[in-house]
Amino acid sequence: MLYNTVAMKEIIFGIIGGLGLFLFGMKLLSEAFQKLAGTKLRQILKFLTDKAIIGVLTGAVVTGIIQSSSATTVMVVGFVNAGLLALKQAIGVIMGANIGTTVTAQIIAFKIDQYALPAIGLGFAIFILARRKTWKFWGQALLGFGLLFLGLFIMKQVLGPLKENPFTRQALIGLSTNPLLGILAGAIITAIIQSSSATTGLIMVMAFNGLVSFPACLSFILGANIGTTITAQLASIGTNLTARRTAFAHTLFNVIGASYMLIFIYNGWFVRFIEFITPGDVSNNILRHIANAHLVFNVLNTLVFLPFIGFLEKACLWLVPGELEELPAEPKFLEKHLLDTPPLALDQATKELVRMTEVAQDAVSYAMEGFFNRDLRLLARVSRREEAVDNLQKEITHYLVEVSQRSLLPRESEKLPALLHSVNDVERIGDHAENLQELSERAVEEKLPFSKHAIEELHLVYNEVNAMVEDVKRALQNDSHEHAQAALAREQTLNRLQIELRQNHIQRLSEGKCFVLSGIIFLDFINNLEKIGDHLTNIAQAVMGSFQWDDIKKYKGHVEAKD
Repeated sequence: MLYNTVAMKEIIFGIIGGLGLFLFGMKLLSEAFQKLAGTKLRQILKFLTDKAIIGVLTGAVVTGIIQSSSATTVMVVGFVNAGLLALKQAIGVIMGANIGTTVTAQIIAFKIDQYALPAIGLGFAIFILARRKTWKFWGQALLGFGLLFLGLFIMKQVLGPLKENPFTRQALIGLSTNPLLGILAGAIITAIIQSSSATTGLIMVMAFNGLVSFPACLSFILGANIGTTITAQLASIGTNLTARRTAFAHTLFNVIGASYMLIFIYNGWFVRFIEFITPGDVSNNILRHIANAHLVFNVLNTLVFLPFIGFLEKACLWLVPGELEELPAEPKFLEKHLLDTPPLALDQATKELVRMTEVAQDAVSYAMEGFFNRDLRLLARVSRREEAVDNLQKEITHYLVEVSQRSLLPRESEKLPALLHSVNDVERIGDHAENLQELSERAVEEKLPFSKHAIEELHLVYNEVNAMVEDVKRALQNDSHEHAQAALAREQTLNRLQIELRQNHIQRLSEGKCFVLSGIIFLDFINNLEKIGDHLTNIAQAVMGSFQWDDIKKYKGHVEAKD
């Protein structure tokens, strides 16, 4: 009995340690490839998803590179939340992510455990000794690769003796004869460890040791596909309606796929098909059979759903009801066909700039109202608007640079640089809104006390900034010097308020009426609101005056550097 207890302890510890090494290796590998790819993967996801099939291919390639469908789905949910991807586009990418994640199983099937230790040693040496970041990332990837296979090797070694354990054998026979139990087990394990690749790897190790049959492995894989959707569900918490629908589409896609595939596993058709396309007997080549089954299921499920993406989208709209909050992160007025008519193109760019200003204004509003009302839900809306502002800045700047390459009249030559400067100022307002969000979150989460006078003073400054934004918007819309002058006058008021409120704050501190940490946050609020006023002043001055053509070159170079 003592021997059995000791042996079981070694098996349990071996599984925990081996699985930990596998997951850590996967994490290192995924992070390394994401760093190597930089922001290009995000750009690919944003811009190569217009057609469903392109979205599928994009999702497959990106996931195959970064070795994590969870990372891809989280990025997709983030893009949808920011208004950069539509629901239909996101569904295609998620379908592709399911295909891309099968690369891990294909690699495992090569049985290259013996290279695990050399890969760890070489990868660590490269990571430590390399000076260039690119080589460091390659070293990290190789280290992760080695740890992944070392974890698999450890699990193979410790799981072997379980074949002789009557209780384990009986339990696994039950899973083999009841696919529903296998699906449930696969889903639960994957939901806990947050990696369908790890679950698939564990199943492959068990099959290699003869603990589970090939049909039982298939039900585990179906369960892993269901369990992995929990990642997208978690990522969608606190996001907008479309992002939640995207996460639900992922769940619906995988659950329906597993349901109809279960029928083919029951009647043996799927098993026979995998045996037909995979060389060698199942007993001698079980790992490749499992890897191919994983791949075929996800490819087949995507092919089945691809013509019905529109229906899946409608199902999500119906099953996750609600009114969609409009957050246009994509430009609305930048018409390409007007580029050869600069006066009209500049008018459209001005309209887009006003929209961008409104989005930035909303971001500031949610940050301040979230603080005043101690409402974290309002604060959560700031980031989405800041991302939208960043995207609009890039789009408007690109558009204006293209306009600058046309033949312009003197008046247009003055207006274009002014617009470029204004776009940059609005983007900085978005950054300050994010600063205000962080300050508000800290104040709310730490329950910092603020005196009645401090709150009233913050209201006073915020209201002045908000009124200044309205003046600037009217100045832009109507090319109005009158409204620009009004905005500049408010800047004087803001400067006076800042000095006055700082003096009041110092007095409260000296009298012990103000909590020190609250006082620091109060000053940061005032500073950020005053900085917003400075950027609004720049825009008002742009409406009043003119800029030099040299500024075009600076912005053009800035855009090209970003690309």
